[in-house]
Amino acid sequence: MAKKLMKGCEAIAEAAIRAGCKFFFGYPITPQNDIPEHMAARLPQIGGCFLQAESEVAAINMVYGAAGAGARVMTSSSSCGISLKMEGITFIAGAELPCVIVNMMRGGPGLGSIQASQGDYFQATKGGGHGDYHMIVLAPASVQEASDIMQRAFDLADIYRTPVMLLADGIIGQMMEPVEFHEQESKRELPEKLWATTGWTPDSCRKRAVVNSLYITNEELDTLNQRLQSRYREIQKNEVTVEEYNTENAEFILCAYGTIARICKSAITLLAGEGVKAGLIRPITLWPFPSDTVKKAAEQESVKALLTVEISSGQMLEDVRLAVNGRKETAFLGRPGSYLPSAEEIAQTVLRMRRMHS
Repeated sequence: MAKKLMKGCEAIAEAAIRAGCKFFFGYPITPQNDIPEHMAARLPQIGGCFLQAESEVAAINMVYGAAGAGARVMTSSSSCGISLKMEGITFIAGAELPCVIVNMMRGGPGLGSIQASQGDYFQATKGGGHGDYHMIVLAPASVQEASDIMQRAFDLADIYRTPVMLLADGIIGQMMEPVEFHEQESKRELPEKLWATTGWTPDSCRKRAVVNSLYITNEELDTLNQRLQSRYREIQKNEVTVEEYNTENAEFILCAYGTIARICKSAITLLAGEGVKAGLIRPITLWPFPSDTVKKAAEQESVKALLTVEISSGQMLEDVRLAVNGRKETAFLGRPGSYLPSAEEIAQTVLRMRRMHS
């Protein structure tokens, strides 16, 4: 199939449809508006349902309902809109329902700005709502990868009965790049949705399905949470994805995700011209975080220090430092407020670190 020039948001929406998503509920907010716009045009063509809800709170609860019936369903928003959805997301997690949520991050806190940011890392990876829960969090670095990742997002949601978030800075949503839509078929064996509330009669050959996230007794709630924690351990064991770029025998390791990771690759090229060998660790799953990969990099004898680069004041930095656990210096370069560190700024930061370690 020929490549097509598309915005990131449009590619994500089209890829979701090709992955079997037939229901979308959302509410407008920049910079993700191209997702609902594309869904509004395409879903009626395939017999699906697009509905612009009256609010983000309403939208996520519509997702809850469709997910409870076993449908492949999605919503999208940006930052403060996701904040409004958080209670509904925790209900979905507690009810053990699969869905996909897209967050095109914008500046904050508060209404912030409509420019790109990475300030929602904590919200996405640490359980932004209440209770002991996690979402699987996927972080693409290009429009093509954002498109490719949608099939995996829906499959993971179904396999683990959990919400999955695609977390991207707004640049990825608004930039245009060539996209090729690959054959969208699941490569995983998906479980039958016997839990789905699709109707029951006394002569049904299955048990009555009940969707619930309210557990009155301590014993019931403890059983749910133990089951969820066991599932999260399985996800951590099986689903970590990470890109390692030029890390073998590197002196300095950059850690970054999303758009800024691409800028880090340019910085690595600049550093090579200065005789400095630098590499990049780019988490693709932000949760589960690739702690073992970061740990092994820090244990390399050639590595002098690590530098985490983010479009924030330092959130993924905490996970990097936990993984490194004091083995090597872990520095930080961040630009909150939607500014992006340049390749030159990143390279100069590494050169200063090198002088300190010489």
